Amino acid sequence: MTAWLDIVGIGEDGMAGLSVAARAAVEAADVIIGGDRHHSLADNVTAERIAWPSPFDAMIDTIRGLRGRRPVILVTGDPLWYSVGARITRAIPAEEIRFHPQLSAFQWASCRMGWSMADLEPLTVHGRAVSQIVPHIAPGARLLVLAQNTETPRAVADLLVGRGFGDSAMTALAALGGPHELRFDARAADWDHAVPDFHTLAIECVAGRDARWYPRVGGLADEAFAHDGMLTKSHVRAATLASLKPYAHALLWDVGAGCGSVGIEWMRAAREARTIAIEPVAERCALIEQNARALGTEKIEIVTQPAPASLAGLPAPDAVFIGGGIAEDGLFEACWRSLRPGGRLVANVVTVEGEARLAELFARHGGELSRIAVSKAEPVGSLTGWRSAMPVTQWVVVKPWDGEG
Repeated sequence: MTAWLDIVGIGEDGMAGLSVAARAAVEAADVIIGGDRHHSLADNVTAERIAWPSPFDAMIDTIRGLRGRRPVILVTGDPLWYSVGARITRAIPAEEIRFHPQLSAFQWASCRMGWSMADLEPLTVHGRAVSQIVPHIAPGARLLVLAQNTETPRAVADLLVGRGFGDSAMTALAALGGPHELRFDARAADWDHAVPDFHTLAIECVAGRDARWYPRVGGLADEAFAHDGMLTKSHVRAATLASLKPYAHALLWDVGAGCGSVGIEWMRAAREARTIAIEPVAERCALIEQNARALGTEKIEIVTQPAPASLAGLPAPDAVFIGGGIAEDGLFEACWRSLRPGGRLVANVVTVEGEARLAELFARHGGELSRIAVSKAEPVGSLTGWRSAMPVTQWVVVKPWDGEG
């Protein structure tokens, strides 16, 4: 397949900083697509100019319509690192594209800060909620964040202060690698700089005495979630997440989501992991939204109609968690039909009726059936004794690749 589209990363040094091949592609272009900033960095090239539309998806048909001409798309830095290149390859095969990478904003920023790229977390809040950095906030963590606009540092500073990380060092870096490079430094608690819209934010997290942060491993403390009692408790949730095995970009159906604890932790556990939470009780849907904002998973999707009827038409899941209702007619069958081959289904029950249903399904499909019992030490008068929580029976099964089982 012949490549007909060039996507060129360009830096603050404009055409002078391009490789020979990238420069030749831009100079020979019939059409150049990019933002105002990109066009200004290549303003000495004669070609038809097209600006990015909003929303971006409207541009895909325009790009496809340029086949047969010599189109070039200008982007900042690396076209495939939090840039439009990844979006375009979902619509146009990568074999039809020539990529010309430039140094990314992350690489420039890490050099300016003297930080090893291997020891930091590159993130973006461009077009995303600032709360998406929350899962990565931890003592000593170093974050590089592509900003949305001039308001981003203030929003990030407020977020850090609100979590007891007000002593964290923040640096905003703008026009990296160009003659007008700018740098702004302050503690999160003291941030009061006006910065350009286009910048990268470097954060070195410093935890105060009152710091609130949560690891990305499964089993957050129960108090991390607002709930009405419908909560998979911490120890059981940790075992559940371990059985579900989250991985990057995978989709979970959280059926009977309650306050959303399992689905939210699934998303925190792996990059770009997704959850559709199925919860028909409106008050609990509000709790899911509240918890998602607090824990950095605002992209969670919520279905407010009861299962199994609401499952029809949803994207096929890579994993399914059934936290309640497994004994309901047709629920397991609807989930099992939709689950991708090789996908995992985990069901937890605490009732005799639920156990009977799991025993039936275990006999038919195999898998692993276990009981989780947790006891906690509590005062007994002036002494201490063990108080047991209701035991949870858990069934874990993997859908065969051959469709049987």
